[in-house]
Amino acid sequence: MTKPRPPLIMPTPEEDEAIARGIAEDPDTYEPSWEEFMQMRPDNSPWAMKSRKQLLSVRYSPDVISYFRATGKGWQSRMNEALREWIQAHPLGS
Repeated sequence: MTKPRPPLIMPTPEEDEAIARGIAEDPDTYEPSWEEFMQMRPDNSPWAMKSRKQLLSVRYSPDVISYFRATGKGWQSRMNEALREWIQAHPLGS
């Protein structure tokens, strides 16, 4: 069970202005323009992603999940790779 998160408290307009002034006065900070930000993106799109993975709700047997979780950090990627290997070994239409 996860702990409930404390409520998010947004800054007031006055606090926002003070924050913005502090950023503007700090010589070590730089806020890129939208155009500069777009140049930083791989395909100049704010919606570009290296991976086109899809979020999906799926149910697996507890022993399957336990096995992959026991392999440590990156277990979901390993599970994905295991499914890819299965697909290669069992092509459709064979």
